[in-house]
Amino acid sequence: MILLGTSVGRQLLNAPLHCSASQRLFSSTSFLQSKSRPKKVAEGFKDKWNYNTSPFEGKISGEHRSFRRVTANDLENENKPPQGVKMLVRDFIEDSLYNPNYGYFPKQATIFNTQDTTFDFQSFRDSAEFQEEVASKYAAYGASAYEGPGRQLWHTPTELFKPWYGRAIGRCLVSEYLLKYFPYEDFVIYEIGAGNGTLARDILDLLQQDYPEVYERTRYSIIEISESLVKLQKQKLQKLHPSVTITHQSVFRWETNEPAPCFFVAMEVIDNFAHDVVRYDMRTFKPYQGVVTVNKDGDFDTVYEPVTDPLIASFLDLRKTLNHPPPTNRLLLRSNILRNIYNAMPFAPNLSPAEYIPTRLLSLLQTLRNHFPRHRLLLSDFSSLPDTISGVNAPVVQTRFQNITVPCSTLLVKQGYFDIFFPTNFERLRDMYEYTLSQPPLDLASTMDDLAAGRISPLTSTATPFALGSDYFSSYQPNNRRRPLDGVASASGLPIGERKSSVFSHSQFLETYAELEKTCLRNGENAMLDFYKNVKFLF
Repeated sequence: MILLGTSVGRQLLNAPLHCSASQRLFSSTSFLQSKSRPKKVAEGFKDKWNYNTSPFEGKISGEHRSFRRVTANDLENENKPPQGVKMLVRDFIEDSLYNPNYGYFPKQATIFNTQDTTFDFQSFRDSAEFQEEVASKYAAYGASAYEGPGRQLWHTPTELFKPWYGRAIGRCLVSEYLLKYFPYEDFVIYEIGAGNGTLARDILDLLQQDYPEVYERTRYSIIEISESLVKLQKQKLQKLHPSVTITHQSVFRWETNEPAPCFFVAMEVIDNFAHDVVRYDMRTFKPYQGVVTVNKDGDFDTVYEPVTDPLIASFLDLRKTLNHPPPTNRLLLRSNILRNIYNAMPFAPNLSPAEYIPTRLLSLLQTLRNHFPRHRLLLSDFSSLPDTISGVNAPVVQTRFQNITVPCSTLLVKQGYFDIFFPTNFERLRDMYEYTLSQPPLDLASTMDDLAAGRISPLTSTATPFALGSDYFSSYQPNNRRRPLDGVASASGLPIGERKSSVFSHSQFLETYAELEKTCLRNGENAMLDFYKNVKFLF
């Protein structure tokens, strides 16, 4: 039976089988290769856990110093996972998940799909009966092969509760559009990571049926990194809804400016955004960035070096600006005396626990600021997860093997065979998002040219009435409003800026926008409200 409730959203059939980091199955080699290496084991081969005994003195073995440094972009044309290389942790995660030739999403993952049929929720006695029906749908995919990784099948709320979940998202977006932009602006929607295209179809079906005047003015753009999903989305959407355009590209490489007001949708996407790992020197609290090394035998290790990566440095600076403390003991952070006492203790570690920082999420926020200056973000994902590996803000690393979900206790796993997904601190995300939007775009002149070149409406102007400053006539700026864009009025026509984003629980959002009577079970339970309680929304 599939356990939903507070499901992590990647739930697979049967009970989980845990493995330790010391098992060769999941640490240094693939389970497909482990049987071919008995000689080394027989000769007393040992895993290397802490060869980098003093990362602060640069005492790294010559072998690892000679490894070629790569990024995930450098590995895109590789047909198999590389050896003799080193890379930042985020590049290792991106390569594992998104490499076109062996990555998890292009080659392994399958999103649960009920083949365009929907559940009749009012026919189920209770949630247990509903879960049994979902399990039978899973079983219809067939058993996995006994050898090697099984079918990587997981579900999303969009697929489980279609079309009602997608209609709730659509009702949220269209209500904001009707309030602020109709009839002066087109309804422009961007979605990243659109999966099977189900969310887009449900939103567009809603507009076509209930808001025909808005549907005629809708432009729906999908940005999708997976080639196979691009093909599926085109088959599913473009004949039914000609307003859909699909771009096969990573959002992190997006360079086109969108001057019009638009809505940017990211549902169940950022959990798979790559993170970096940072640890702190317990004497100086200087941060060190994690680097994954892969030797000539395909074995993994992690070493730490002073922070040199600009994106990691940007995130740490932003966190300091926002007064988000690092996950270290505050007393040790403030007192040299206590630090000296701590470091004098026997067996005291010289590095803090690993912290996973959302550097790629910061990249997305910067992309929104630079190329979508008038967007409104609707984002949803997991705020907490069970079965995570050790560390602060650590991910779940799991696969499906012989029809069993296998959560792992290490990040260093065979590239392409494991899902790696993270929880998100939504309150900190909101602070990061609003601060990033408050900063000028990297190319301010180009952004303003694009705004001025757009179709003129009562909500836009080629003039720059705020050039003297938004507080020229009044110094008052509401705390819940952003600073207005130069030359762009808010929905009220006043220079007060757009409303800042807020964080909502899963149930709070759905109680506002969903047609809850459609997902109510016979005993009064509501499947769409009761499941995915570890999900939040930012809007």
